[in-house]
Amino acid sequence: MSRRRIPRTTTIAALLLALLAAAALVSWALPRTDPDGAAACPGRKIAAWSADSPLTGEFTRYGDDNTRVDDWTGGDGTHSVRLPDGRTLWLFSDTFLDRVQPPPNPQGQPYRWRTADNGGAPLLRHNTAVVMSRSGRLESTLTGGTPGAPGPLFPDAEGGWRWPVRADVEPRTPGAREKVVRVLLWNRAPGTGPWVFGIPRSTEVATLSLPDLRLENITETVDQTTVTDPARRVLYGAAMARDGAWTYVFGGDDPPESPASSAYLARVPSGRLANRGDWRFWDGAHWQRRADRARPVLSDGGRRGVGSAFTVVRDGPTWVLITMDTGGAGTEGMTAVTSYWSCSPQGPWHGPNGRITPPRPSDAEPQYVAAYNPQAHPEFTASGELLLSYDVNWLGPPGVPADPRLNGNVDLYRPRFLRVRLGLAG
Repeated sequence: MSRRRIPRTTTIAALLLALLAAAALVSWALPRTDPDGAAACPGRKIAAWSADSPLTGEFTRYGDDNTRVDDWTGGDGTHSVRLPDGRTLWLFSDTFLDRVQPPPNPQGQPYRWRTADNGGAPLLRHNTAVVMSRSGRLESTLTGGTPGAPGPLFPDAEGGWRWPVRADVEPRTPGAREKVVRVLLWNRAPGTGPWVFGIPRSTEVATLSLPDLRLENITETVDQTTVTDPARRVLYGAAMARDGAWTYVFGGDDPPESPASSAYLARVPSGRLANRGDWRFWDGAHWQRRADRARPVLSDGGRRGVGSAFTVVRDGPTWVLITMDTGGAGTEGMTAVTSYWSCSPQGPWHGPNGRITPPRPSDAEPQYVAAYNPQAHPEFTASGELLLSYDVNWLGPPGVPADPRLNGNVDLYRPRFLRVRLGLAG
């Protein structure tokens, strides 16, 4: 009885298919290397999270305390920097300074609400800072102006204002032992229509002395006023991370017709944030002196893009960018958080990967409560869990002002915190 022979070509093809399948399985488990030659790194994403109620509660305690009525009761743009003596400086953009009243609010709803000390409209200033002790207790609010008329910590720019973003502790001059705090600022001018949150003008760096946190000066580092189209102007400082001898500073444009922005990248020798001439900008292939030659490291389009504020952290060799899901369907750009990963700050960035929907405070019209501005605080990392803050606001129908709603429910304009654990991105 003869046996049927299997053709040699069939045998080789089967072996090749088996090898390819095995290679594919192995590739999921091995670190990946980006085509630009960056070191191999595993893909990362947000794998799990839990609410950090104690820290959220500490800001509630401090905001509700009426011992003083010229200090912080709410703000957004939440950023932090650990000081050499163990304190933490929390930086805020638009901030309410006022008194918190018990419920019910004037609309008869069961929310704590705010007024000025004399019962009038609350004070709103474009920025402040809040100092936290080494033990984690919020102690004081830093403002400018005078005790009788508190102003922003970083004075309003001529014809506009300043919002603080990322900050770092650096030597006063390269190699010096004396330390100062460098705070990146966004300089914006009033606008109308799609520019209701201001027209971007420039990135600046403020210097605060240590340990007294006195404002010494503000210097401009990246001027964008020569860019004719405001939608193409890039402000830097949305995120910042050190790597070796460099500080990498991420920025974004702000196209009003799109929910998504593109991310850009600059780098500065560590310790030289305030030195305008030391800034270099990634053009897609090289580092350039001219900011107008910068090209996105992560472009908007389709499912991709970043919010106007996002954050970047290191997880071993992997860079992780966390942002609102601006490319998501429906309202996910103001409710859900997603992430990207890369083996280098200039990319390529992979994602978006995963999605989480952080809790928002209760409100009479919850459909208008928005979450935004996710920010990592690596100085609070514990047991492998990253601290992530996000801001909440009330964004109702067009033409309906938000301030009355924010004043009628103080929980709507205070940071909330999560503990986030990163895992492998499939």
